[in-house]
Amino acid sequence: MRSESNNTMRLTKNSKLVMIGDSITDAGRAQPDGEGLGDALGHGYVALVDALLGATYPYHPIRIINKGTGGNTVRDLKRRWQADVIDLKPDFVSIMIGINDVWRQFDSPKQVDSHVYIEEYEATLNDLIARTKSAGATVILMTPFYIESNRDDAMRAQMDRYGEVVKRLALTHDSILVDTQAGFDSILSHIYSATLCWDRVHPSKTGHMAIARAFLNALDFEW
Repeated sequence: MRSESNNTMRLTKNSKLVMIGDSITDAGRAQPDGEGLGDALGHGYVALVDALLGATYPYHPIRIINKGTGGNTVRDLKRRWQADVIDLKPDFVSIMIGINDVWRQFDSPKQVDSHVYIEEYEATLNDLIARTKSAGATVILMTPFYIESNRDDAMRAQMDRYGEVVKRLALTHDSILVDTQAGFDSILSHIYSATLCWDRVHPSKTGHMAIARAFLNALDFEW
């Protein structure tokens, strides 16, 4: 095991990390299981990140708080940002949002009031990042993704455009970037998308591990 003095990971010791987003982040957090108890970290990539950090850096504790909520768009994050992020006084905040902002344009084309178009998406996300930085937290931006290898697919192409917004904002704000889509693309070059996810959005355990791996790689995690 590496010594504490050799640690170069970008998460600082004893820091608090709030991870916020939609159902992919939520992953059943605080929902009753068979014993009537919930798991506040859920059963997805957030829990995997927590487990890998604990197993690999036991001398470098990080407190993780899952604030994912299923169905959320960036509009929803804006409504709850003060209570679910700022008031928690985090040291780091990871944001993965955009899937529903895009998806509603495709699965609910007539419900235009639920569509978050790219201009609103960028402006709102930019504001949330600025507020978080002003509160003293380091921001980690995760691109939204679509588990589809065909980049000409209409929803994949639109998701990539929203991902480019995230990349641009990461540069503007000097934030840590997690290219989640690239993490899936490396897998999709070998296997069919349905083996990771039936709806191309909600990943299997392997898919959640792909997200966790991309997240930790961006933070200079030493496997």
